Amino acid sequence: MNILNLAIYFITGGLFTVIIVALEESGQRVLSGFATLMPVFTIVAYLFIGQTRGGKAVGEHAKFVLVGTLISWVPYMLAVAYLSPRIGPHKAILTGFAIFFALALIYVAAANRFRFFQ
Repeated sequence: MNILNLAIYFITGGLFTVIIVALEESGQRVLSGFATLMPVFTIVAYLFIGQTRGGKAVGEHAKFVLVGTLISWVPYMLAVAYLSPRIGPHKAILTGFAIFFALALIYVAAANRFRFFQ
């Protein structure tokens, strides 16, 4: 991996984050929500992974991420959605992230231990 590729990955990710936040701050909630739903990071990552490691690597990674999303991302989003109105966004995000992190660690450890998606 060379420094130019790292710079491209970094700029691409940052650009989409800026666009999402700018749309939300300008009151364009539908566009911001739509942009957030777009699998931008996986699209960009998979293009680069496919370019360097091929289609099989992309397919295995996609399976890993799909299962991981169900195990860790869905509970995270449910926690944030449920807790934000009750304890505020910062505490809800922190709590949701703790849930996400714990479940993601368990998932990654299990996937590694049992050699899922390799």
